[in-house]
Amino acid sequence: MGHIIKTPAGTFRANWRDGTGRQKAKTFKTRKAAAAFLAETETAISRGGYVDPHAGRLPFGKYAERWRESRNDELATKARDGSILRTHVLPRWADVPLSRIDFLSVQSWISDLGTRRSPATVAECFRLLSSIMRAACRDRLIGANPCDGVKVPVRRKKDTDEQVLPRADLVSRLLPAVPDRYRALVALAGGTGLRWGECTGLRWDSLDLDAAAVTVVRVAVEVAGTVTMKPYPKSRAGRRTVPVPEFATELLAAHREAFPAGPRGEVFTNSSAGPLRRTLFRARVWRPSLVRAGLLGRVDKMGHFKWRAAWNDSEGIEWTAEFTTEREAIAHVAKMAAGGLRFHDLRHSFATELVSRGVPVTDVQGVMGHERPSTTLNLYTHRSEGRDQRVRDAFADS
Repeated sequence: MGHIIKTPAGTFRANWRDGTGRQKAKTFKTRKAAAAFLAETETAISRGGYVDPHAGRLPFGKYAERWRESRNDELATKARDGSILRTHVLPRWADVPLSRIDFLSVQSWISDLGTRRSPATVAECFRLLSSIMRAACRDRLIGANPCDGVKVPVRRKKDTDEQVLPRADLVSRLLPAVPDRYRALVALAGGTGLRWGECTGLRWDSLDLDAAAVTVVRVAVEVAGTVTMKPYPKSRAGRRTVPVPEFATELLAAHREAFPAGPRGEVFTNSSAGPLRRTLFRARVWRPSLVRAGLLGRVDKMGHFKWRAAWNDSEGIEWTAEFTTEREAIAHVAKMAAGGLRFHDLRHSFATELVSRGVPVTDVQGVMGHERPSTTLNLYTHRSEGRDQRVRDAFADS
């Protein structure tokens, strides 16, 4: 049982023992306030909901570091969350005591962040802050999560979110524009829907060209420029066998003859037989290939040693420049043009085409490596070919 003592200064000190038996005390101006607090504290202790009133003095930054160290996330997840914390969350909250973070301050921060960052970035910042404060609640450092009820900006779809490359354009336009060393990689991604890490982590022992099938058993993970191999895919459903179309099988066979395997039997490597890095591949191979294929900007020959490059910026304004070589013009468009097809859009296109051709969603789910068919429908299928006419036919008069 707690008790109240009048101090020489004329205030009243409430004394009690917490759930671990440690002595605690807090001073009040009146006996009535001390008695009310003591009654509330003893009730919370008996019900298991006690929160030490002094525990919330711990700065958010120190607790966030403890939270990060306690997590058993994958390397890529740790790197992503660490970057978001350092860049956006800690600059605002690092020195603020946990108990001083309230609902309105969080909502104001989110609203201000939304004026400077994309909705997706704001959502990630809020996710981390809320997770850390939820853990503080469970540690009995604060009584409630101040993030509960905070309104986060909704991510609206942009015209570049649903980019789908038809199979005909993949085969006739994009693949011929990709350098020989990486043509089979793009064909595999576009013909099977494999993720980047699943493609670059592929070894020849998981690829059966005679049976035209690839088995996903491991993935490559890139963190801070270092590529490592993870001996299992993204999820349990990610371990799967996917049929390989004929055009991709032919290019893979040619790739095996032309380019040696990596030190562990990797199918795809860079020119130094090392692992492929996604950022370098995007800048040096992928986007220049889009330009050569006519899928990003435009490069025209104007005369002898004269090439004209044209591209649009993020505001839709067209810019032009002239160069003495085609290579320089292509590299400039690849660097300056906004938007453009992403490597991951090959996966979008693959799933969309399967659904458009009437492949059951459960089968699409299987080859995509999703846990639930709703993921397949929500993320990777867009407007299917011939949809409008099928809708009209469904309501046509007899």
